[in-house]
Amino acid sequence: MKTKLLSAAAMVAVVACGASAHERAVEFPNTKDGRIILAADLHTHSVFSDGEVWPSIRVQEAHKDGLEVLAVTEHLEHQPHKADIPHPDRNRSYQIAEETRERSDYDELIVINGAEVTRGPPHGHINAIFLDDANALLQDDPKDALIAAKAQGAFVFLNHPNWLPHTPDGIARLTDYHKELIAGGLLQGVEVVNGTLDGHSEHALQIALDNNLTVLGTSDIHGLVDWTHEAGHGGHRPMTLVLAKAHTQDAFKDALFNKHTVAWSYDDLLGREDDVRAVVEACLSLEPSAFDGKYTVLPVSLVNACPLSFTLLNTSEATFQNTGDSVHAERNSETPLTVRLNGDEDKVILTFTVLNAQIGFRKPLSVTFEANIPG
Repeated sequence: MKTKLLSAAAMVAVVACGASAHERAVEFPNTKDGRIILAADLHTHSVFSDGEVWPSIRVQEAHKDGLEVLAVTEHLEHQPHKADIPHPDRNRSYQIAEETRERSDYDELIVINGAEVTRGPPHGHINAIFLDDANALLQDDPKDALIAAKAQGAFVFLNHPNWLPHTPDGIARLTDYHKELIAGGLLQGVEVVNGTLDGHSEHALQIALDNNLTVLGTSDIHGLVDWTHEAGHGGHRPMTLVLAKAHTQDAFKDALFNKHTVAWSYDDLLGREDDVRAVVEACLSLEPSAFDGKYTVLPVSLVNACPLSFTLLNTSEATFQNTGDSVHAERNSETPLTVRLNGDEDKVILTFTVLNAQIGFRKPLSVTFEANIPG
């Protein structure tokens, strides 16, 4: 099982020793309170609905990408390959994926069963995961499908609410139908990022915050991850970072229902303030040098121990000798800063606005880092 115990310094040392800063498999350190950041993709397709690959490829891609959780979520109703792959059992794709995982000894990967209930407006496209039997969701009334999912203890979420065919202006909105689902306990989450539609929606983020829904980022992958997202060449699929107490399915499910998630797309993070802050503080830290006795300008390394870059705006009283207030912290790297101080401080304190970490509609995270200055 993959561990999550690398320190910031250890991860940077890996890069310094010659490993690529664009490693394909994503790896996040634990949060400061000891939770594990589990990378998950909860919306995927294979040839068993409208995807273009066999389910075993989805599992192999997930392993290469460093995912801890993969959900198999075929369309129940939309079956364009049924002339070639007729399958009355809607669990078959998941079964093949799980067999592949077991046969390949991918112990770090959890594969979970799901389905996509696909109808026109107002229902739209809604995923249910942690299913025991996807066949039970084959219902004439889509609401009955969600009731069947709830009976199995499923986690249910709204897909791509800013999808242009349903929202021509690209603005995510909840319909009265969706509000009824939320009130009835039939809808727990919403995608704020969808990789297939290249959808990034701060409106959906605000919907999640206003309606007590879990924030999700997914790939909704149909083709190859490598082709769609340049995996292995500096890119990665959109995904959900889940802050769990353990690397188990039960802990993962508990964190989802308790909304401890952050959506990750390109170098953007979107989520609730406490969860986004926990991820950012797990990634970034300060490592100051000692004052040299001649100058009061202090060399400080801004260490980024995560596989995404950060765009930061310095809002501290202190300014930098070697750069302006805009700072780019490349993934898995150290960024040198020289901070103008008085020379008598025992610690360095820097406050940044994290421009690529959103905690509300057009609202970036503000975070303060501090570290002791060596004597």
